[in-house]
Amino acid sequence: MSLRETCRQPFETAGGRKSFYSLDALAAQGYPGIRRLPVSLRIVLESLLRNCDGKRVQEYHVRSLASWRPEGDRSHEVPFVVGRIVLQDVAGIPLLGDLAGLREAAARAGRPPSLVRPHVPVDMVIDHAIEVDYNASADAPLRNMQLEMSRNEERFRFVKWAMQAIDGIRLVPPGFGILHQVNLEFLARGLLEADGVCFPDTLVGTDSHTCMIAGLGVVGWGVGGIEAEAAMLGQPVSFATPEVVGVHLTGALREGVTSTDLVLHMTRLLRQADVIGQFVEFFGEGAARLSIPDRATVSNMAPEYGATIGFFPFDERAADYFATTGRTAGEIDDWRRYLQLQHCFGMPADGEIDYSRRLEVDLSTVEPLVAGPRRPQDGVPLSQSKPRFREVLTAPADRGGYGRPAPGDAPRAAGAYQARDGDVLIAAITSCTNTSNPSAMLAAGLLARAAARRRLRPRPWVKTSLAPGSRVVSHYLEANGLQQDLDAVGFAVVGYGCTTCVGNSGPLPDEVLRAVADSGAVCCAVLSGNRNFEARIHPSARAAYLASPPLVVAYALAGTVDIDFAAEPLATDAQGRPVYLRELWPAPAELDAALARASDPALYQAVYRDELGRGNPLWDALPGIGGELYPWDAGSTHLKEPPYFTDPDLQGSSLRDLHGARPLAILGDSVTTDHISPIGSIAPDSSAARYLREHGVAPAAFGSYGSRRMNHEIMVRGGFGNVLLRNRMAPGAVGPWTLHQPDGQRMSIYDASVRYRAEGTPLVVLGGAEYGTGSARDWAAKATRLLGVRAVVAESFERIHRSNLAGMGVLPCQLPAGMRLETLGLDGSERFSIVGLEGEVKPRQPLELRIERDGADTRRIPLTLRLDTPIEVEYAKRGGILPYTLENL
Repeated sequence: MSLRETCRQPFETAGGRKSFYSLDALAAQGYPGIRRLPVSLRIVLESLLRNCDGKRVQEYHVRSLASWRPEGDRSHEVPFVVGRIVLQDVAGIPLLGDLAGLREAAARAGRPPSLVRPHVPVDMVIDHAIEVDYNASADAPLRNMQLEMSRNEERFRFVKWAMQAIDGIRLVPPGFGILHQVNLEFLARGLLEADGVCFPDTLVGTDSHTCMIAGLGVVGWGVGGIEAEAAMLGQPVSFATPEVVGVHLTGALREGVTSTDLVLHMTRLLRQADVIGQFVEFFGEGAARLSIPDRATVSNMAPEYGATIGFFPFDERAADYFATTGRTAGEIDDWRRYLQLQHCFGMPADGEIDYSRRLEVDLSTVEPLVAGPRRPQDGVPLSQSKPRFREVLTAPADRGGYGRPAPGDAPRAAGAYQARDGDVLIAAITSCTNTSNPSAMLAAGLLARAAARRRLRPRPWVKTSLAPGSRVVSHYLEANGLQQDLDAVGFAVVGYGCTTCVGNSGPLPDEVLRAVADSGAVCCAVLSGNRNFEARIHPSARAAYLASPPLVVAYALAGTVDIDFAAEPLATDAQGRPVYLRELWPAPAELDAALARASDPALYQAVYRDELGRGNPLWDALPGIGGELYPWDAGSTHLKEPPYFTDPDLQGSSLRDLHGARPLAILGDSVTTDHISPIGSIAPDSSAARYLREHGVAPAAFGSYGSRRMNHEIMVRGGFGNVLLRNRMAPGAVGPWTLHQPDGQRMSIYDASVRYRAEGTPLVVLGGAEYGTGSARDWAAKATRLLGVRAVVAESFERIHRSNLAGMGVLPCQLPAGMRLETLGLDGSERFSIVGLEGEVKPRQPLELRIERDGADTRRIPLTLRLDTPIEVEYAKRGGILPYTLENL
């Protein structure tokens, strides 16, 4: 009898007798340390045991993870087969496009297109297409959704084709909320069942913040679309055996401290602790005290602190949340009993579990924070935010500043708007991080009520918006009478989806844009989001700060970040009296009463049973398309058949030595996926705009890179297209510029790639630390590959982007620990070779980088090939995941 079958045992559920795979039975076979494994690893171990079929998962995979030790070997592969997959539209629609292309390729090879279908349940939530064109009005949600439908009609009709052609995908149409909040409130069921076997809910998703679900005790995280495709088609999500950092939480949050403050505190602390690519697991009495929305807020920002997952084990508090959000008593009881049988129920106490290392965090030490002006990990106490802003404002650019003169304190002149450093142009309550949290959202509403009673309004240059993470938020705000107060201070609902945080902030008034441009002022966005990378929110907001929802309201009223809330009034009321933040901040009893009214299960049932059941009339009115294969329109500028199965240059092994390569870009630290593949509007002077004009598209209809992600011709032209990209090869230039070598001619990165391809010259990109920070954006890897880049050499990689590069057949190569790219003195005139790829290649194999300069000796530098698992090596042998998948249909 196989190892798996010896561990299968009966399990009684509310729906009858089933079975499960017992970790106790596995422990009895010589693995007594299983009960001391981190809970997140035990859930992964159960997946290995249950899926141990001798093909995708071997017995040695099970035995290796069952033998995990805190300081043990980390070179083993973990082939994790997930229970389900979640998609949002920005990455999910291109994923469906790849599946459509794979169906075409299968048909050309004489195979049934129906072979290309999900092997696990898939949920898709369309949440990233809405933009804030209209705000501060009652009809804004309808008008914004009408624009969303008209702008995305072709893409959305493609989705409707996919829903009828490909079995196994459930859709939540636009207008219901953000994927991660819908997942938290509705999609996650706790215990899954297939073929009579019960097992824990596990998942991956095409958004980096999928890991938010780990706040509910579900093991799940974000991957690129290309990894999700492989998982959807039955391939494991493979990763190297992880380190698990235990974070012992003690104490409790103080009065006035929000979950946003907590997650910004944790992001700063865990970045400093270097948890990149590791599992983080929270435990202790402090963790047990946190509400599920507070835990989910902390889990949501795991990509910002660099971890794969920030996991909170399931306990009675989580069971209560299940009940509040409308899960049935039978579901909850089955899930609780299952976890108890596996010894995975309840918040672990100090000393119960072995971790690779542990950190101590006293929740009572957390204070109100904001993070900015460019990165989520740059948290600063609210009390120090004004002097910190002035410090960054006046610092020179080579020290991360803006090089501006010290601001004055003279009163503003009456009349037309005159931009000042620190002015808040955008104040947005947005993103999955905080709009899932009733405490944070109700605090914003209560602060708005206090402000409305003083007849305060946002400053006239501030664009305000409220984009709840689900319709449930509107129900509980209205149940407390708070939406009318938010409306009164400018925070009317603009729609339900991911708006400002992803760059869908919409237009600003022309007079504001002119004033900002004429003055050169460093103006700001303040948002309750998770990402504030430069040029992400709006091109005119050079600085961006993350803050809690109530602080977003406060900053809108103040109109500037150049303020000390403790000492300075944020506004003057109708009677001419100064108004201080402390006067508006909600009292704990007031917030508790509002929370009690927001805990009614009927609010959740009304949305997910009744409103979702009725659908979206605007979506339903879109014409459908039938057939097994999608009818590609050669004239479309939105949808094109992907090239991965038709272009010979994208096929064949990537594991070949590289000789005489030229650098396309030499970049610094913290290069984000926004830098590599922007998602915002298409600039009128860009390579992508030139393509659109050549194809008869008027500038007003250019749209964004996000809306045209199924046209590879546009996306490759947008590669490294961020307007604030700093390529060290083109000193003094900001944007998508490089120097073609050896003539040194300056041109766009895209044009240079075309010339290099015609010349037969291979390309590399070089980067500093944390290369690929940010969103799980598969197009950052796809565009890199389509530009002809064979390898990326960097000091270190963010987890998802490294994996995406590997999946696209681009070789991620890491410099030796402690070596800084800048010390190599590169100017872009060099020629590069990477050798050591011939013959049998193994994960993390040593390579050699050779740097040749005219008139100088060749410099040789050791590299590590960051193909971390055997399956990634297999992908590289075939040119990427997609050719590998076609071969293995």
